[in-house]
Amino acid sequence: MDDFILRDRSDASDSSDAASAAGSPEPPRTDADIPAYLDALGIPGLADIHIHFLPQNVLDKVWAYFDAAESRYGYPWPIHYRYDTQTRLQIVRDLGIRAIPALTYPHKPGMAAWLNEWNSEFAAAHGDVIHCATLYAEPESADYVPQALAAGARLFKVHIQVGGFSPDDRVLDPAWAALAEAQVPIVIHAGSEPLPGTYTGPQPVAKVLERFPSLQFVIAHMGMPEYDAFAGLAEDYSGVHLDTTMYASGFFSSPAEVDPAYRDRLAGLKDKIILGSDFPNIPYPYADQISGLARLGLSNDWMRSVLWRNGARVLGLEG
Repeated sequence: MDDFILRDRSDASDSSDAASAAGSPEPPRTDADIPAYLDALGIPGLADIHIHFLPQNVLDKVWAYFDAAESRYGYPWPIHYRYDTQTRLQIVRDLGIRAIPALTYPHKPGMAAWLNEWNSEFAAAHGDVIHCATLYAEPESADYVPQALAAGARLFKVHIQVGGFSPDDRVLDPAWAALAEAQVPIVIHAGSEPLPGTYTGPQPVAKVLERFPSLQFVIAHMGMPEYDAFAGLAEDYSGVHLDTTMYASGFFSSPAEVDPAYRDRLAGLKDKIILGSDFPNIPYPYADQISGLARLGLSNDWMRSVLWRNGARVLGLEG
């Protein structure tokens, strides 16, 4: 996997030279290059909708899980940003992220409510952190989701594979109804990579949308590997977006591997794709995500929409 990533980066010089010749700014090669790249595009920063901050005991378990990734996935997953909380906050600020999500997610019943309490306290302690929340398929979600919304939560995270539940579980209907009414976005990891789960894939999400068509679902990782099916949901439902987390970064796939027909589809979805990164739990520098998207060759305006406009609109950062 490391060889693949290095090989993909070696191709970046030719691609970026071509982009520069076509009037596009050269994609960032390092994190330090990102602010200048944003200036060249004429956008005020990054609107990354998929960033994790977690209680330390939960973060330790997440990092231990990725440390053992080779035994699960067949390839290593080194955490690139293994720093303390304050350092990680400063890193994302320096990258140009104007409002910082702190996404959390439970892996068992009885966990979501106290994660929501932690999220509320974490956001209150940091003025540029978005007040986030989460849920689990349990009866209590009918109470703690409205409570989180009333307390000011502006962004939710749901992880179907980790949670091991179906988003279509009817026990969640009161929670989905509350989120639909509030029009608060929900970053939902429902695709079947890096590991499939019993309830992953587009169908359970589609069933929820049939009942709650105004839900603001943001499909994490572009829905990988079920890209086309999730793109179809983004085309069919006004509130459904896709986030770019790890897409075309050189880890799971490179820009050169993107099917031309899907690349054309991405161009048509310019207003429905939002920057996501999975910071800090990524096995490469943040710049790789930005440069991978740039090397898709989908125009400067597409990049402005994906890196800033769409996320700013969905997160309420405009104006």
